[in-house]
Amino acid sequence: MNTQHHSFVPPESAIVLGLGSSGEAAARLLRRSGARVMIADTGSGDVLEAKAQSLRAEGCSVRLVSRDLPDGHFDLVVVSPGIAIADPWVEALRARGVKVISELELGWRACRSRVLAVTGSNGKSTLVKLCREALEAGGCTAVAGGNYGIPLSALACLDPAPDWAVVEVSSFQLEAVEQFAPEVGILLNLNPNHLDRHGTMEIYTAMKARLFARMKEEHTAVIHETASDAIRAALPDRCRVSSFGLTKEALYRYRKGFIESSELEIPVSVEGTAFDNEVMGVTAAACVAAVVSGGAPARGVTEAARAFERLPHRMQTVATVRGVTFVNDSKATNLAALSAGVRMACGPVRLIAGGLLKESDLETVKKILVNRVRAVYIIGKYSRVMADAWQDAVSCVTCEDLKQAVNRAWKDSQSGEVILLSPGCASFDQFKSFEDRGDQFSSFVRVIQQGE
Repeated sequence: MNTQHHSFVPPESAIVLGLGSSGEAAARLLRRSGARVMIADTGSGDVLEAKAQSLRAEGCSVRLVSRDLPDGHFDLVVVSPGIAIADPWVEALRARGVKVISELELGWRACRSRVLAVTGSNGKSTLVKLCREALEAGGCTAVAGGNYGIPLSALACLDPAPDWAVVEVSSFQLEAVEQFAPEVGILLNLNPNHLDRHGTMEIYTAMKARLFARMKEEHTAVIHETASDAIRAALPDRCRVSSFGLTKEALYRYRKGFIESSELEIPVSVEGTAFDNEVMGVTAAACVAAVVSGGAPARGVTEAARAFERLPHRMQTVATVRGVTFVNDSKATNLAALSAGVRMACGPVRLIAGGLLKESDLETVKKILVNRVRAVYIIGKYSRVMADAWQDAVSCVTCEDLKQAVNRAWKDSQSGEVILLSPGCASFDQFKSFEDRGDQFSSFVRVIQQGE
């Protein structure tokens, strides 16, 4: 039976900071629960104004284009992921004695579904999608939420409630959780990311570990076999721990088309699917560990893997022209994701990389560049830095923009090669988003395709 994780007692009054999708969902949940709701956002524009008008019609107060906070008492502050816990806005409200929680925490408290939460640095959305589809294939109802799907506060309002809420959770959302404890929590991987907000890898790791902090004995923490001592030390003694990976040290492991475990009667096949390789096989192993821990049949993972359609901008084949395959992996915004993309490519790679670097250690990917990459075509703000770091390992071609990089890689390519956009960097120096970057790549490829 679906039940709320707590006897959800809504506050009499609350202020929601940020009117993105999370803030909007939090405001609607609070208003539906009878709270007096104030929403504040520093932004402006037609989209925000339309949301504001809709929420005002439901009885909320909304302030845009201002950092001024109203006087008076609020019982609760709900902070959107884009607003850091150290933001002066948040600190000013805390100084007034107001409790601060994230939208994730609010949605979890009101949620009547069991929660499977996924965090990590790379590949979260793919794992969320696979878990949701595996649960559905196994006979459960499941809805994706959080950063992938609908905000958890919106999912909490669904009627009837699904059996499972499969939630993608970011380090930003975990900054302000208080009691959040998913029935199953997965930390897929941990690589340097978002250090511009968190400051150090130690703090970033601590934020991710908050996923497990409140777990109870009936809950399961699913971690990679190589998880750091810091992550293992953060696991509560009372919860069950299940590991995944590639070696016999892992409870669930990928091996040549199958997920094996002493907890399975028969191995789970992912043979011939997108998960039949050492990169994506680890993702499938994490999925099997989570599904089995939640009491669902493992066979659902095979069915989901066979029917799986890749998410846009994630190792997405755009076209094959004269034997050369163009692959859009624009979502690869850090070097670990770049490395994974190169490892998954089916053939020698001509790599298009570059943008806004998030990391300083460029040495970590040189081995994969030497072994798998014919040349790197580098774009963006840090192109010179990247070329200087890699030129002793691989041929580096500095390009003015993405169009030039695509055309130069195409000119140099031979049949059987892969032209891979896997930037390893954020997109905001030359593009609106990673989606915009991937869409532009695809449009340049279509021009090449039409010219043949």
